Amino acid sequence: MPRPLRVAIVGAGPAGIYAADALLKSEAATDPGVSIDLFERMPAPFGLIRYGVAPDHPRIKGIVTALHQVLDKPQIRLFGNVAYPTDISLDDLRAFYDAVIFSTGAMADRALSIPGIDLDGSYGAADFVSWYDGHPDVPRTWPLEAEKVAVLGVGNVALDVARILAKTADELLPTEIPPNVYDGLKANKALEIHVFGRRGPAQAKFSPMELRELDHSPNIEVIVDPEDIDYDAGSIETRRGNKQADMVAKTLENWAIRDVGDRPHKLFLHFFESPAEILGENGKVVGLRTERTALDGTGNVKGTGEFKDWDVTAVYRAVGYLSEKLPKLPWDIDSGTVPDEGGRVIQEGGTHLQSTYVTGWIRRGPVGLIGHTKGDANETVANLLDDHANGRLHTPSSPAPEAVDAFLAERNVRYTTWEGWYRLDAAERALGEPQGRERVKLVEREDMLRESGA
Repeated sequence: MPRPLRVAIVGAGPAGIYAADALLKSEAATDPGVSIDLFERMPAPFGLIRYGVAPDHPRIKGIVTALHQVLDKPQIRLFGNVAYPTDISLDDLRAFYDAVIFSTGAMADRALSIPGIDLDGSYGAADFVSWYDGHPDVPRTWPLEAEKVAVLGVGNVALDVARILAKTADELLPTEIPPNVYDGLKANKALEIHVFGRRGPAQAKFSPMELRELDHSPNIEVIVDPEDIDYDAGSIETRRGNKQADMVAKTLENWAIRDVGDRPHKLFLHFFESPAEILGENGKVVGLRTERTALDGTGNVKGTGEFKDWDVTAVYRAVGYLSEKLPKLPWDIDSGTVPDEGGRVIQEGGTHLQSTYVTGWIRRGPVGLIGHTKGDANETVANLLDDHANGRLHTPSSPAPEAVDAFLAERNVRYTTWEGWYRLDAAERALGEPQGRERVKLVEREDMLRESGA
């Protein structure tokens, strides 16, 4: 009797769960059946949604409901608090599974090579996001001494960082922020936030809804300089061909022509300012120097040689996330991704690394919205199933599901399960209930493991 197709997915964020969903919806799920194990280094699933989305975005967190329905399926098991490759290696996975899909995402900051980037008061946005999202592996405190702050970048992460810095702690209290984050934000001294983009309004990477949300806070006055509203032929073409870019530009135009109000925290959106240097004294940030840029006709910009110094004492770079290199897999150091063709991992020489696949940001870099990883997952799974149908997958030596449990027990790996997530979820909701909050997130790994029953 044929056994089910055994697939391991490393990374239980949206990309990995979408891949599991695609497998469950395939013909193979009917005959011979599929058996999927998700391995996640955190004690809880959901990856970026739990540790990368700002806490005041409950709508995006609503994606969890759909992901929940996938993980509830009996063909799927979750092994949380299991790290690749320290707890389980690629060779180990090959012993138990017909195929392995890596969907480990991106949580580090992309480098920005300008003078002064290493000064005290210069931060990566990803580190700040991890702090306010209660990630167990980062410090419990964050220095929020600066009254004037710069944020470099014009994507949604830059907006998140700017918005969290500009809101009050009490505004964020109804969310799931843990007590240490509330206390940290309560001490935040920021009154002026400056967001800098090197190009113009038509090239900003904000999503329209995220941008408009900035203006909903009673404490944040959003300010755009009318001189920054400029378009060339390339920009006009972008607006005509991209509805989202057009909506963003219209919102910025409306903000540029209105009178400045009196909300206490000022949030400036600057365009055509390219970060040139972070200025320092005694090892600490004391300012930011930018070079004014100008459109070149194609939507790109060139430097004008005109520089300006901005009075800020903290700088956050939000210029993109970067994935961590995965041992035993080929690596493209420039893009920070695993080389692939249609999700099949491609090794040096151009051949497919047998039975090994990638999906999500580890495959194509940290671009697009969460839902965009669904198309990736479908393509990767289609090629995995094609390899299965044509006998190109290897045969594992120990395909029985219980062999994995025995292996982890032998290694003394303390792992969480999907049933454990339900327990952790209930514990966090119980913490929030007395305050009328949906949940209060647990931060300490040990607390998460205990509540999960690991």
